Amino acid sequence: MNGREAPDAGPLLLGVRHHGPGSARAVRAALDGARPRVVLIEGPPEADPLIPLAAQEDMRPPVALLAHAVDEPGRSAFWPLAAFSPEWVALRWALEHGVPARFIDLPATHTLAWEREEEEGEGGAEEEAGPERGAGAADEDMRVDPLGVLAETAGYDDAERWWEDVVEHRGAGKGDALAPFTALEEAMTALREEYGSGGHGRDLIREAHMRLRVRDAQREFEDGVAVVCGAWHVPALRHRTTVAADRALLKGLPRVKTDLTWVPWTHRRLSRAGGYGAGVASPGWYAHLFDAPDRPVERWLTKVARLLRAEDRTVSPGHVIEAVRLADTLAALRGRPLPGLGEATDAVRAVMCEGSDVPLALVHDRLVVGDVLGEVPPTVPAVPLQRDLERTRRRLRLKPESAERELDLDLRKDTDAERSRLLHRLRLLGIAWGRPAASRGGTGTFRETWRLRWEPELAVRAAEAGVWGTTVLAAATAKAESDAIAARGLADVTGLAEHCLLAALPGALPTVMRVLADRAALDTDVAHLAQALPALVRSLRYGDVRGTGTAALTEVAAGLAERVFVGLPPACVSLDAEAAEEMRGHVDAVHGALSLLGDNHAAGDGRLRERWRSVLRKLSARDTVPGVLRGRAVRLLLDEGRLAQEEAARLMGLVLSPGTPPAHAAAWIDGFVGGPGGGLLLVHDERLFGLVDRWLTAVPAEAFTDVLPLLRRTFAAYEPGVRRTLGELVRRGPGGHGRTAGATAGAPGFGPGLDGARADAVLPVLRLLLGPDGDDEGIRAERAGVPR
Repeated sequence: MNGREAPDAGPLLLGVRHHGPGSARAVRAALDGARPRVVLIEGPPEADPLIPLAAQEDMRPPVALLAHAVDEPGRSAFWPLAAFSPEWVALRWALEHGVPARFIDLPATHTLAWEREEEEGEGGAEEEAGPERGAGAADEDMRVDPLGVLAETAGYDDAERWWEDVVEHRGAGKGDALAPFTALEEAMTALREEYGSGGHGRDLIREAHMRLRVRDAQREFEDGVAVVCGAWHVPALRHRTTVAADRALLKGLPRVKTDLTWVPWTHRRLSRAGGYGAGVASPGWYAHLFDAPDRPVERWLTKVARLLRAEDRTVSPGHVIEAVRLADTLAALRGRPLPGLGEATDAVRAVMCEGSDVPLALVHDRLVVGDVLGEVPPTVPAVPLQRDLERTRRRLRLKPESAERELDLDLRKDTDAERSRLLHRLRLLGIAWGRPAASRGGTGTFRETWRLRWEPELAVRAAEAGVWGTTVLAAATAKAESDAIAARGLADVTGLAEHCLLAALPGALPTVMRVLADRAALDTDVAHLAQALPALVRSLRYGDVRGTGTAALTEVAAGLAERVFVGLPPACVSLDAEAAEEMRGHVDAVHGALSLLGDNHAAGDGRLRERWRSVLRKLSARDTVPGVLRGRAVRLLLDEGRLAQEEAARLMGLVLSPGTPPAHAAAWIDGFVGGPGGGLLLVHDERLFGLVDRWLTAVPAEAFTDVLPLLRRTFAAYEPGVRRTLGELVRRGPGGHGRTAGATAGAPGFGPGLDGARADAVLPVLRLLLGPDGDDEGIRAERAGVPR
């Protein structure tokens, strides 16, 4: 047929709106009336072998065709289909009637190659992607939204509302089944005559390929061809061109090897808010319009009432009746044939939500958009890693859900431990099905909480991760080894070691530990070493909980700690305020890590802990060390019980003496009483409180404005109750009755010793906590320091 024109007997062209329920009903009615011998659908032709899978019972929309480049699985494209998508309706009609169905859009092999060329800067603009680079060049700067133009022409400011009025509310699919398609084709023909390609230069190439596939079907089935495609393309498919001209447009297109499969999709991803450019703003509403046999507004408002009642809002049948009346009235006032989503939403706000948009946001999220997640049968093509993930997921009873939910795991249980390992391995592979979350039911290394949400893009990440291995375990192991070798910093490697233990990847640990030992030996930056140590210590603890061998980590952690001890004192000398504050964070992290090790751990023996205390003593005594670090060192020693309160008070008194510049004294106070527990020190130790109080009142006026921001930051971090108590103590004044800072007798809130009567008042509560065997006398004896 080279050079010949298209035959006069044209195909049945059914121009639709993607994801339009009115178009879907009209397509079904038109196909029932025409009974074509073949159905051609806009979509990638490589997916033709996947069409029979749509007939299986366990294939439930929304689903999507996923195409990805074989060599670059992360390079992908989706073709989503919902139950109310005309293309899905046409596909199911063909399968139910034993009629062949075929996809006729431009092959995905070209679509994905185009994307790669654009990223590499080789393809240029869209209009330069084919031989006829001049086609449509005059309007390439303006991308036309066909429905938007038609809505504006009809006097509407909202394309969704216009579509509802002219299609959804006009009984599409009833009466003359072809009437909606005839009207849409006339409108789109006028638009194409006015705007050409409408700024979508690639459409010319896509339409050339569609015309060739239509001609092929006409040769095979003569006049029994039905085409379901976007209404925008109908005038181009109806246009008479030569085969040679169409083939010339397709000549020389770039290619990339691709694989295709079906993947689950969600209503949320069909919405514009979900980032799918060709989506609809209200997929849940459109699904309702497609499924409702009659009285769609009444049924919708009943759904809304059911949702609000489930959220403990008072909504009665009377509310539903009044909301229906209000929606009908609003539609009449606005000149609409039937109430649409806008009228229904306004009625819900006024009648059921009492004018509040808070419950209305819930209605929009749960119903207007929705969390419907499709399903695909296990027989769909997939890379081996995806199949292993699916098998493991089913075995562990982890169901993908589009709505976010929390999952609490007890790592002492075998199933929960396996679930944890799977989720950690997936995170390592970039498949973020779950995110670790803070547990509301308690803390501890035996407990984990995850927030799970399955997004369609995770199917792409799973395909992309398939290059690392055929199973989740093998892929995560290979990925961890590669990441360790490519890691830039020591902290990255220690974090990776922690991930390997969390994910139970013993095969990757030798490589990770070798890289870790090499990096630790070469890195001389104390800050890097201090950042790396906490992750190693956490890894040791996780290894204990999960039964993972950590001997190599123990040795590296001990060596890392020794290097921190040697390098930290000189690294803390002559730092500016910003660097000193950063170093304080490192000191706190190292102290917390060594505390977590515990004296019973090989890397945390008493010798190692005592070395750290020696480092803190050095920091607390050196005048060249910034005040915030000296104050922090004193505080840590005091908390450890390695520094007497009298000595801490003496050191504070020296720092707060008149000879110390106020800014340096304020920094020391920030280091000493800043952070958790610092306020309680001042509340319960009158000597320290009196020192700070006397120093602050003696700060010269010219220096007070300099130290105030630092002090405000320090005290603002305290709990409200602590701040209130400190304010009360300041109001009373511990020295207000003629006492010195060292005198305590009679001070409000203080005393020379333990107040036995006040301490005895807590005994009933302790008895409840400790149980019926609680020994009041024993408690009193321990309080007094007498062995039981």
